[in-house]
Amino acid sequence: MSLAEQLIIAPVVIPALAAPLALLVMRRRRWLGVGISLASSAAMLVAALLLLLQANDGTIRSYAVGEWPAPFGIVLVLDRLSAMMLVLAAVLCLIALVHAVVTRTDRAGWHFHPLFQFQLMGLNGAFLTGDLFNLFVFFEVLLIASYGLMLHGQGRARLKAGVQYVIVNIVGSSLFLIALGLLYALTGTLNMADMGQRVADVGPDDQGLLRVAALLLVSVFALKAALVPLHLWLPRTYAVTTPAVAALFAIMTKVGVYAIIRVVPQIFGHDAGAAAWVPAPWLLPAALATAVVGFAGVFTARSLSEQAAFAVIGSTGTLMIAVAGWHVETLTAALYYLVHSTLTGAALFLVADIVARRRGNQVDQASPGPVFAQRASIGLLFMLAAIAATGLPPLSGFIGKLLVLQSVAGLPGWQWAWAIILGTTLIGVIGFARSGSMIFWKSEPEIGVALPASVGRADLIAVTAILVLLGALFVGAGPMTGFARAAAEQLLDPATTARAVLGPR
Repeated sequence: MSLAEQLIIAPVVIPALAAPLALLVMRRRRWLGVGISLASSAAMLVAALLLLLQANDGTIRSYAVGEWPAPFGIVLVLDRLSAMMLVLAAVLCLIALVHAVVTRTDRAGWHFHPLFQFQLMGLNGAFLTGDLFNLFVFFEVLLIASYGLMLHGQGRARLKAGVQYVIVNIVGSSLFLIALGLLYALTGTLNMADMGQRVADVGPDDQGLLRVAALLLVSVFALKAALVPLHLWLPRTYAVTTPAVAALFAIMTKVGVYAIIRVVPQIFGHDAGAAAWVPAPWLLPAALATAVVGFAGVFTARSLSEQAAFAVIGSTGTLMIAVAGWHVETLTAALYYLVHSTLTGAALFLVADIVARRRGNQVDQASPGPVFAQRASIGLLFMLAAIAATGLPPLSGFIGKLLVLQSVAGLPGWQWAWAIILGTTLIGVIGFARSGSMIFWKSEPEIGVALPASVGRADLIAVTAILVLLGALFVGAGPMTGFARAAAEQLLDPATTARAVLGPR
């Protein structure tokens, strides 16, 4: 096996080695542990970019761990979609990690960097794995790490939200196992490519059970993606956690979306017989409701961190409106908007942290207060992040929403999709404008409000980097949509993936 082929496993191996190394040195040589974490994140970005170059030639590559052939062994699969998600996760992780180090929030506990690396291992493994059981395993790795990261810094609010977060995900994991058990009993395999070829052979007496298993599996992914009505855990969890962690968590809901995009065409696509596209009919109503609830939350939120959390929900709804079309055009729009919305959610959380660090005990509440340091510069960053979140020009959200609107036109229910996307855009603009005017335009000195003596500008680096990337995504919309279209065509061609994973048979 060549070095280029072995590179596929690097995004999993690098954080798997970095996490225990950082854990061993953090207590005595903290600087060394931080250096290991940063070096690991940079190495993952390099590996992800190299894999993206490999995947761009259109060849689907598989890596059999231990040289056990599929479907019997563990197999990792690299295509355009998985390569894109690896790069997105690596970029987001490096930016969030730099912000945590610069603001010294990583110092609230010595376990931060090891958990951060384990979380990345889970994310990368989920994007690469070619079978459902190992998708469950990597889900558990990233969830266990996220429990610790969510509680980083302690506090009563975080503990309360953390208990809710743990309970919801334990229920989700239990349902995931039940769905896996049913599918394995019906098809005799958990390899996604192999299962996609066997579901059509399930007997007529078992078709009902197969449809139940499919709906149960996609419902678990919808819980991870925070689709309505399975979204209630997200606002409180994301709003109270450490901002750098919340910025990384912006990709967590997209893991659920990724799993839906990956599993449904591969296993329950056109060749699945009676189970073909079973989860599809309810995805659009859930997506429409999610977009409404998310941007309604942006309108009613009382703090910037709450607005960011609800914006993540709203963007997921807009994204799933496109996914629910299950055509090349709609998936192309969805993949472009997925990248945009992930970066935008992270930017909103980081801006909320920047504001909170300068307003003292007023934190990031959307209310007038004393003039704080660098208010004009931070106000500009907030305005750009809000423009990106609502989909106004000149950032990539404008292109993303135009692509979604164009792709769904003519599909059943397109009038509802257009009305809700345009209506929620207006609601989002009003909500962000109100918060911005309260914080950055109105000043109201209050007795007992203690502002920090001096605050540097280093914490502006991370959010500025994200906004630059969003601008680049706007400028490079042509190449990016071309890549997304090629990735969508691969997704809707499960037979090619099956041949790459299983061989000529």
